[in-house]
Amino acid sequence: MAFDYKKEYKEFYLPENKPGIVTVPGMNYIAVRGQGDPNREDGEYKRAIGLLYGVAFTIKMSKKSERQIDGYFDYVVPPLEGFWWQEGVTGVDYSNKENFHWISVIRLPDFVSKADFDWAIGEAARKKKTDFSKAEYLTYDEGLCVQCLHIGSYDDEPATVALMHELIERQGYVPDITEQRMHHEIYLSDARKVAPQKLKTVIRHPIRIK
Repeated sequence: MAFDYKKEYKEFYLPENKPGIVTVPGMNYIAVRGQGDPNREDGEYKRAIGLLYGVAFTIKMSKKSERQIDGYFDYVVPPLEGFWWQEGVTGVDYSNKENFHWISVIRLPDFVSKADFDWAIGEAARKKKTDFSKAEYLTYDEGLCVQCLHIGSYDDEPATVALMHELIERQGYVPDITEQRMHHEIYLSDARKVAPQKLKTVIRHPIRIK
């Protein structure tokens, strides 16, 4: 059976729908950076997702190619994630989506080296005849965070974030969103197929001791 990161690491991908504290270790990702409203049909964000999945499935299917990656095991491609920020804004202003900056990511298995990643970029570009140069190999060590499973529309996330911040205040922490530590979302639902009120999204904020 294919290794499923969501099931094997439930503390990171399947938290309860009430806030909790978690320490997230460093992970490697396929990443594409951009800015603008993610809902635009012809926007940069949707093009970025295409690049991410193009590379992700090239690596997953490398077992059928001439590139035999050392330590490879079959796995389910992890969920889409995103780091979000806006210039001059602490947290997120959902009413001004056109001002979003983002790094859209998909986790890489630990067996994928930078050399393997570079091979996948070239292979995806060759097969799909598309420029994959915006995709990068990103290592991110998230550290101490508060997180919660949010069920519902993305626009309703502030209510869940408020509960997260109430918890950390009671436990002696404060938010630590900086240029290096960002608002983080993990998308457990496909927004194209799931009604907004049923969307499941992990929301994660970096924190530090007060």
